[in-house]
Amino acid sequence: MTLTPNSIDQLREQLPKAKVVEAMDLSAIGDLIEHVPEDMTATAQAGMTLGDFQTQLTQQNQWLPVDPPCPANRSIGALLAGNASGPRRFGFGTVRDWLIGIAVVLPDGRLVRNGGKVVKNVAGFDLCKLFIGSRGTLGVIVEATFKLLPKPEAEVFLKKKCTSFDDAEQSLEQLWESDLQPHVLDLHRLNGQPVNFVAGFAGARADVESQAKAARKLGLQSEANLDYDATFRPTAHVTESVAPADTINCLRSMNDCDFVARAGNGVAYVRHHHPESFKGGIGNDLVPGPPALQTRIKNIFDPKGILSTL
Repeated sequence: MTLTPNSIDQLREQLPKAKVVEAMDLSAIGDLIEHVPEDMTATAQAGMTLGDFQTQLTQQNQWLPVDPPCPANRSIGALLAGNASGPRRFGFGTVRDWLIGIAVVLPDGRLVRNGGKVVKNVAGFDLCKLFIGSRGTLGVIVEATFKLLPKPEAEVFLKKKCTSFDDAEQSLEQLWESDLQPHVLDLHRLNGQPVNFVAGFAGARADVESQAKAARKLGLQSEANLDYDATFRPTAHVTESVAPADTINCLRSMNDCDFVARAGNGVAYVRHHHPESFKGGIGNDLVPGPPALQTRIKNIFDPKGILSTL
């Protein structure tokens, strides 16, 4: 069944009475509760979209430094439950690095709060990280508090079309050996085109201009943007994760695939040209079940199996 509560209190009433909840619409629980620019923190309800949240923060020249695809359609709750991230993940980390407080409705209707509204609040067990990436299987996130950053003065993206994976590997090595500090470091191959190496730089305008000048000397000559990620990610079939040092070798093995890869994080989003012949990955019968620890945690938080299963 699908729950569409109008308030947190109504959700607390509905959830324990539900048999199996397969979907949740929290769009009515979507207010910006508090934004304290001087502390660089903000609290929002889970139904608020990431796009609306960022728009509100921009009015004070601040932002939450996470950039998954489709922010206009992605709620704060979905952002946390899916541990979603984007190209800027390399420089700014994932959403768990910015979450400092959370409120969750458990399957039995209890409202649990963890963390706080100040950056140095470390009281108690850190349940925040437990619910990030839990995909709504342990409880329903209804509120979150984040630490923020000032918007960068400038941001630029540069790319190089690589002739081969060896060329891409050499370009990466040159960048690692330089003094450059990119916040985006991606490789992508779309529609059978050559591999593109993309680097992004953000911060004070003078620093960005200096780094861009140095990056061009390494072959990153063309201006770029991050549209490749926004258009590709919704069509990806599977996500691969390897040690960053193994990224190029992993991509070399993908002869029949397009991809967008985080070269500095070892994460690759893959689209197979013939997905019907692909064995392994998301949605395939060969995917293993959840580890025993995940199952045990699921049984502790949701013993009646009200929320979606792992």
